Amino acid sequence: MAGWRARAALYVAAVLVAVAGGWSSPARAQVANFHPCNADPSLPICLHGYGRRIAVQRWGALPEPLDPDAGTKASLVTHNPAEEIRKLKSTAILVQDLDTSEVLFARDEDAVRPIASITKLMTALVVVKAGLPMGEKIAVDASDVGVPSELPSRLSVGMWLTRSDLLHMALTASENSAAHALGRTYPGGMAAFVEAMNAQAQALSMTNSRFVESVGLSSEDVSSARDLARLVRTASQQPLIRQFTTDASYSAAGRTFHNTNMLVGRPRWDILMSKTGTTREAGNCLVMVVKVGGRNLAMVLLDAHGMNGSRFGDAVRLRRILGSQLAMK
Repeated sequence: MAGWRARAALYVAAVLVAVAGGWSSPARAQVANFHPCNADPSLPICLHGYGRRIAVQRWGALPEPLDPDAGTKASLVTHNPAEEIRKLKSTAILVQDLDTSEVLFARDEDAVRPIASITKLMTALVVVKAGLPMGEKIAVDASDVGVPSELPSRLSVGMWLTRSDLLHMALTASENSAAHALGRTYPGGMAAFVEAMNAQAQALSMTNSRFVESVGLSSEDVSSARDLARLVRTASQQPLIRQFTTDASYSAAGRTFHNTNMLVGRPRWDILMSKTGTTREAGNCLVMVVKVGGRNLAMVLLDAHGMNGSRFGDAVRLRRILGSQLAMK
């Protein structure tokens, strides 16, 4: 056991030295082609051709090719961890063992940046902790469908949905209108909801975090990778959040909403909780709790740049790095 601990310590030290030496400068800026399918390739519009049409109409470019490391058949084994580190696309990263609090990998983990729809994880935590009735029917109104998003809402004004439906849509498919409706119908309205979000962040010692709305479209919803690991730990303790974030799809109101994390449901991936986020300012973000080598790991990836699905490619690359480390046991 002592020998394994010594080898593991040396491995972690080598990894961190490689990170510090090879990635001391900020990641490259986001490319101009911001198309939803570059961020969420599992979106139905990206699977059925609509995404290609609106790519040309709205952004003047087709979706980029998928990051090969994000592909379904991508290997989860490596004999060259240093090369995997070199290929990581995310600006800020933190991987932490949730049972021991040991940090296994870190890069720029205290940088404060917009977090896009990762905000919805805090929205869900506030709703669940408030004990609001999940079966209560809520009417979607104009303010919900009118949130400023690159994509139109899939909900319609006047549609009646339960709070559970809205939470499920917000977490599984990152539906913006659903997240707005959850905040709007909180006792005291959106202002009280935002106050509760920030109070929860303070309770979790998320000192670098601030929230101004429940959806994540504002660049003023900010956090750090270290803070988000705290949020991930707490949110993953809620069974409803775990379930809704790891459902591959959810059907309500005559429509099917697909999970925006393309890794959910894949063989060889034991994902216990997940949430994606994308805006121009935040880039492509991903948080997960994933079991690797028998350990429950929080994985936080912020501002991934490069090809379509680069944040998922980074998750694969980190699996390879950590798998190599944990195999030394």
